[in-house]
Amino acid sequence: MSNKFDFIVVGAGVIGLATAYKLQCKFPSKTIVILEKEPEIGLHQTGRNSGVIHSGIYYTPDSFKAKNCKNGREQLVSFAEKFDVDYKTCGKIIVATTEDEKGLLDIIFAKGIQNGTPGIHYLTSDQIKEKEPYIRGIKGIWVPTAGIIDYVGLCKKFLEQIVSINSQSKIVTNCKVEFILDGEVVTSLGSFSSNKVICCAGLQADRIAKKNKVDPKLQIVGFRGDYYEMTEVSKFKIKNLVYPVPDPNFPFLGVHFTPMIDGRVECGPNAVFSFKREGYTTTSFNLKDSWQALTYGGTWKLFFKHWRKGIEEYKRAFSKKLFVKELQGMMPSITMDDVKPARAGVRAQALDSKGGLVDDFKIVERINVIHVLNAPSPAATSCLAIADEIVKII
Repeated sequence: MSNKFDFIVVGAGVIGLATAYKLQCKFPSKTIVILEKEPEIGLHQTGRNSGVIHSGIYYTPDSFKAKNCKNGREQLVSFAEKFDVDYKTCGKIIVATTEDEKGLLDIIFAKGIQNGTPGIHYLTSDQIKEKEPYIRGIKGIWVPTAGIIDYVGLCKKFLEQIVSINSQSKIVTNCKVEFILDGEVVTSLGSFSSNKVICCAGLQADRIAKKNKVDPKLQIVGFRGDYYEMTEVSKFKIKNLVYPVPDPNFPFLGVHFTPMIDGRVECGPNAVFSFKREGYTTTSFNLKDSWQALTYGGTWKLFFKHWRKGIEEYKRAFSKKLFVKELQGMMPSITMDDVKPARAGVRAQALDSKGGLVDDFKIVERINVIHVLNAPSPAATSCLAIADEIVKII
């Protein structure tokens, strides 16, 4: 069997598979191999995010995020309709609970208008109650185009379509990349060669770049997000996505309520520094991951800059009482009996040497290899639009 392919895609998360799908659509006669180090697709960020279809309201106008979120959402919904991926456009309320947050809410609304986010409008306190009787806020924004989707199911559909277009294309799992050089990808399962390699490695993006002798000029730092789940007797209290006004100093959107495709309602996630890039418990630890993060100057600059926020987040990670208290800001009636511990995820966040969180998507090219170095939220929503950008480079 030949290990020569027209394209190699490293990483079988939603970005990697969307890219492979778009490549196969554009070049149906070309062969593609997708290399995935895990036994299954979408096991990390893709399968552990909130499952939200974002609308594009939050992002800086004219940024890569803003442009690709709107286009990506439209493509995502169209694909889901065509190929029967479970999704629902349930809408979202962004809730201000203080006077200070009202001012920040106005900034978000202005961005939404500039970004062309369809149908957004303000909600009064009474209008918030009409949509969500258990939620309290002094002002809100209704975002009708936000929704939820099964992202792992989406990945499976991408893979099905790739193979249906060209039966010679395939995925190879349990395949760990060791280094990349001159169109050859050396892995734990042997060598694969191609004229074009696209690396969509998520939590390992900077490491894969270094294996290609690329200096990413940033480092991936993991931020774990813990979720709680509303119990069967309490989940009726949430009908739509409900989000707080996010802290403008951070790229995370805050602890929110998310009705899931399978009928569950999740609360979360928080955001705490993770001592293991792919660690999903409060005690997860990996020496290599921790050493690399804690010997990187940018990590300590971030810690010193935001130490108060970091301590607050860590307290919440180890205290159900404090987590519920955060939720009570929007839902005063929620109690500790209304929620139970659920899953966790780790976000791959690029950090520069000055301690700055890289906010926008970042894609770099070295000869015949493309690296997606930073793909934070809303990358999953934007996956097909990001894939279009990658195909343009090729």
